[in-house]
Amino acid sequence: MANLSKIVPTISSGTAGPLGVLHLPRMWQKITLGVAGLLPEDYDMCGQGYDQMVIDALGLNREEVIAYFKAQKPGYIEFEKWIIQKKGGSVDAAAVKKLNDGVAGYIHADNVRTSILGAAGISDEGKIKDAVNLNNIDDWTSFHSTVTK
Repeated sequence: MANLSKIVPTISSGTAGPLGVLHLPRMWQKITLGVAGLLPEDYDMCGQGYDQMVIDALGLNREEVIAYFKAQKPGYIEFEKWIIQKKGGSVDAAAVKKLNDGVAGYIHADNVRTSILGAAGISDEGKIKDAVNLNNIDDWTSFHSTVTK
C-alpha cells in the first residue's frame, strides 16, 4: 500500500454546502490540505481559477481566508459560519447565483481538455467540455495514481 503523505482533493467543484455556493466545499478541502502540508505539489492551495472566483463573489480577501485557515483550521460548517459572520449575517444571493452559473458553465481550453482526457485514457471526442467534469476526471486519475503507486 502506498504511503499517502499527500492527499488529492476529491470534492467536486460542482458540490455546494448549505450556503449553496458551488466549489466552496472543494476550496475548503484544498486549503485545509494545503495548510496541513498534505496537498500534492501540483495543486494550488488557493488558486486563481475557481478559488478566486468564489472569494471574489463572496466579497472576501484571499490573504484573510488563508490566514483564517492557518489560525483556526475550521471544519466546513465552521467555515461557512465564518463567511456569514464576515458578510454581516448573509451572503448576496444574486452573487451566489452568478458564481454558480460561472462555475457550472466554465469551459476549459482545448489543450487542457485534451491533456486531462488523455491522462485518463479517454479519447477526446469533444463531448466532455465543462471544467467541472474535466476536473473531476483529473482528480480521479490523480487520486488513483497516488493511491496505487
